[in-house]
Amino acid sequence: MVLGMVIVSIFTSCNKDKKSDSSLKKIETTETFSGIPITHQYDNEIDSLINIMSLEEKVGMLHGTSMFTTAGVERLGIPELKMADGPLGVREEISRSSWAPAGLDNDFATYYPAGAGLSATWNPRMAHLFGTSVGEEARARDKDVLLSPAINIIRTPLGGRTYEYFTEDPFLNKKLAVPFIVGLQDNDVAVCVKHFAANNQETNRNYVDVQIDERTLREIYLPAFEAAVKEAKAYSMMGAYNKFRGEYLCENNYMLNEVLRDEWGFEGVVISDWAAVHTSVNSLKSGLDIEMGTPKPFNEFFLADPLIEAVKNGEISEKEIDKHVKRVLQMMHTLKSMGKEERKQGSINTEAHFKDAYTIASESVVLLKNDNNLLPLNTSNVRSLAVIGANATKKNALGGFGAGVKTKREITPIDGLKSRLPENIKITYAEGYQERYAPKKESVFGEVTQERAVPIDELDPKMLDEAINAAKNSDVTIIFAGSNRDFETEASDRANLSLPFGQVELIEKVLEVNPNTIVVMIAGAPFDINSIKEKSKALVWSWFNGSEGGNALADVILGNVNPSGKLPWTMPKSINDSPAHATNSFPGDQTLYYKEGLLVGYRWFDTKNVEPLYPFGYGLSYTTFDIRNARTDKTESYLENETITISVDVENTGNRDGMEVVQLYVSKNDSKVERATQELKGFEKVMVKAGETNSFNMVVPVKELAYYDVGIKKWVVESGTYNFRIGNSSRNIKTEVSIDIK
Repeated sequence: MVLGMVIVSIFTSCNKDKKSDSSLKKIETTETFSGIPITHQYDNEIDSLINIMSLEEKVGMLHGTSMFTTAGVERLGIPELKMADGPLGVREEISRSSWAPAGLDNDFATYYPAGAGLSATWNPRMAHLFGTSVGEEARARDKDVLLSPAINIIRTPLGGRTYEYFTEDPFLNKKLAVPFIVGLQDNDVAVCVKHFAANNQETNRNYVDVQIDERTLREIYLPAFEAAVKEAKAYSMMGAYNKFRGEYLCENNYMLNEVLRDEWGFEGVVISDWAAVHTSVNSLKSGLDIEMGTPKPFNEFFLADPLIEAVKNGEISEKEIDKHVKRVLQMMHTLKSMGKEERKQGSINTEAHFKDAYTIASESVVLLKNDNNLLPLNTSNVRSLAVIGANATKKNALGGFGAGVKTKREITPIDGLKSRLPENIKITYAEGYQERYAPKKESVFGEVTQERAVPIDELDPKMLDEAINAAKNSDVTIIFAGSNRDFETEASDRANLSLPFGQVELIEKVLEVNPNTIVVMIAGAPFDINSIKEKSKALVWSWFNGSEGGNALADVILGNVNPSGKLPWTMPKSINDSPAHATNSFPGDQTLYYKEGLLVGYRWFDTKNVEPLYPFGYGLSYTTFDIRNARTDKTESYLENETITISVDVENTGNRDGMEVVQLYVSKNDSKVERATQELKGFEKVMVKAGETNSFNMVVPVKELAYYDVGIKKWVVESGTYNFRIGNSSRNIKTEVSIDIK
């Protein structure tokens, strides 16, 4: 059964047996991503096992008995359920009873680009490649569940996990989440999709009560989770920390039972975020299956000894316990961690996987500005190069609060340049700024108060002089600025959009002495770069981009790779331009109302006519493209069960082969309900050779045009005229076509 379809034209094959081919190849294909559901063929065997298990053995399977495992039942051949953090790659092994590293020498892994980097590729095939590759690594480390992907909507640019999440747009979100999940689970490893749901900030995350109207919930915050269940057949979900409409999300009957299970048909396992459970009986009855955490002895967890006591006191039946144990065993059978079926073995820390990380990173880099064609760097005219900035040498695989990766390889930007520049070019490095913070108390996992890293923004005069002198005495300067995973981190949101550590002053002073300066930002979330945009000739945006991030970035700077990344979120000129802040609805305290409603991200900017610094979907190339002649496959109207095919011509009007992301936005001017000015409903990443014109199709099921009718609790396609607006960003529409729906 085909459960998800994405039509793509891309540059790089994800076929495993072609990974050794270093040449980039054009592939035009209709790719289907079909998930495999939880199997029920072992139901009788599972029921027989449960019948002979003691209450204590059953309960042991429903709570953490180490930091990342639940108990097995050795006498019955039931192994532990083994989990690992995984948004950036498989986390190093830690001690069974603390966060201390286990100190092993065989738990190295590939460091993959963070979620923002993956989403900047705008390429579902890259998401599938990522999932497949990290799934192989999880199996090689003998994991059953990888706590990934993290697909919460980016509601605020200040979010501590913006670097980890995919995007502000629900359509792009689901089109990347589904292939990622399918690729990972094809390796006999379960995803744990997180954090379900309405978990869009770190501030007060342990207790804030989020209030979202039902239509906004359905149209913005749930589509990727729903697609993860219905299309990708995700095997597990992670419940979030916060409350939703008065109930904690790990014991929210509406979200876990009524929506997730009854409405969407989820048959997998709901796992709590670490220390996110607050009751024994209510959490189980409300849909939770496994409690994980660390603040107290494992036997004192709500789903440990207190649950056994609750059964003995008649507060909950053993039959209810059996239901949750069965879900866990069904997932384990599907993963082949039980039974006689041969399980995939996987591989880890391989050259093939480093190549995967490179391939994703190379498609993610966004070219924001390129006046006078300063990029790509023409090395034949360069004898000396100044490299400035702490991010030239900064490594981000580890760091911050949350999951990192212990890796044998992390190529920094300066490493990438040195390995690719001609030997006759003299490189002078100056750090320029230091990553320094004001003293603060050490954060404690799960604490209520929000501790932020407060940067010290004063530059060291000696370091500043070194940077200025290096820039003065070099033909070209490259500044590697931005952020890092110590500054952007789980458990705290940023206080503002300011670029930390005095970097703006440094960059402006360097630009004064050397106009041939390329500014490269490495960060996962928007920052205030207004003055840098105005004063620089060349501006590049990269990400926490994995083991091969430095090589990929160097190849873009030098022109070995033509940049094709697009921003997966809107970059505001001011924080008060962003919807959550314009409506004064961040961060809240005890209760938080999402006052912007449907107008998240570019929907707000476009509908309210607010000019962004850089719009959603924006990204330049070393070539230029013309998108024109939009047309549909029918001249008459479409019915609700039909599919619309929109064709466009894309001409490469420059002198380099390149990829463009053709983006389709839909608007309806005479709608009976509130709508954003436009909404993304299709995209194609296409490869066009220099001087050529190719036609490409985008397929939009009519049902994608539906809105959620709260009154009848159904998705409704409104009849009438829809305008399809096609371009290469939300603010650069090139061609339009209208269709009618009956």
